Amino acid sequence: MAADTPAVVVGAGINGLGVARSLAHERVPVWLLDSDPRRPEMHTRTATLVTVRSVRGETLVEELVRLVTAQFSGLRPVLLLTQEESVKTVSHYRDRLSSLYRFSLPSMDVVATLQHKQGFQRLAEQLGSPIPPLVHVRTLADLSAIENLRYPVVIKPGKRNDDYGRRFKKAYRVESAEDGAALLRRILPVMGDIVVQEWIEGPDSNIYFCLQYLGRQGHVAASFTGRKIRSWPPQVGGTASCVAAPEAHEELSAMTAQFFRAAGVIGMASMEYKRDSRSGEFRMVEPTVGRTDYQEEVATLNGVNLPYAAWCSELDLPILAPVVHERPAVWRVRSEDMQSAVAQGQPFKQGYPRGSHVADALWRWRDPMPCLVQNWRYVRHALHSRTSKMMGRSPAAGSKS
Repeated sequence: MAADTPAVVVGAGINGLGVARSLAHERVPVWLLDSDPRRPEMHTRTATLVTVRSVRGETLVEELVRLVTAQFSGLRPVLLLTQEESVKTVSHYRDRLSSLYRFSLPSMDVVATLQHKQGFQRLAEQLGSPIPPLVHVRTLADLSAIENLRYPVVIKPGKRNDDYGRRFKKAYRVESAEDGAALLRRILPVMGDIVVQEWIEGPDSNIYFCLQYLGRQGHVAASFTGRKIRSWPPQVGGTASCVAAPEAHEELSAMTAQFFRAAGVIGMASMEYKRDSRSGEFRMVEPTVGRTDYQEEVATLNGVNLPYAAWCSELDLPILAPVVHERPAVWRVRSEDMQSAVAQGQPFKQGYPRGSHVADALWRWRDPMPCLVQNWRYVRHALHSRTSKMMGRSPAAGSKS
């Protein structure tokens, strides 16, 4: 029976945990896969937990084949991805996996184009989408081109890169061409694929996102629009807290669907925007295709269960209509939201809508272990650090010889 068809979620972390909880809320059997069993999220009670050797590359494909053969005889589970590298892998091996799992992905060319910031830039410009000018820097010879941009700018990798991630921040705001060139000279020996884009003025709360699931014919099966409250680090980091943004839903949902249809996108997708404080207009920042977004669960908490919509769509089942909640839900990563508030000199609940309730990304009364495991590790690390400092002190410190 369709109702017994499991969902296999690749990649735990906060993203995967939110997807598992969203599906479990509708009583979908969930299998959560990750290569690191020590992750706090790999202690959730909402899924069957499976440790795999990798969540990327041919090893992931082997693990998925082994899993479906050993556990799902006669069934084709719905496959949901949470990480960019997993999307690349499944896109590349789609012919091998499509007979074993149910999933919807754009063509390989579309996935490759939209996973690269320069590819997205070109496509957005071709489609007449509102996007700031960008310069693609690959060698030192390209540095002169950044002088033509309006400053400040944001500097970030053209695509995900492990070497870059270990040595540099996710993104940098830079105030002048001179400072930008100096930073690029440090980055280029590590990664020759950097984009420099004009900065969109406005605080974190001007950052919006539209999360969607598009059916196989490109129709929008479900759509949700949200807004960041804070990022960590501020201005250039990932989502620390966010909430629904119904006031912008009609505009951004239509703009997002129009872009994705024109681009040939199906399946899970989202677009990030920022409202320019100078003009009041929304400008596109970056898309996500083939996977859930980091803060995907905020949609479920506010009545639009996108992972469940994906599961239903893959099984040709009716999709639930959005549920309107009287109180908006704020989704937050508590530690990062607090750090962001402190860094900006803000009260912790500044920006939270009046009457809203707060849902922590890890802590839930009905699923407490991910948060308890993380907190225990914090305590253990603090005790270890304190003990190490005490052991490092000289017993004769302060005495005279």
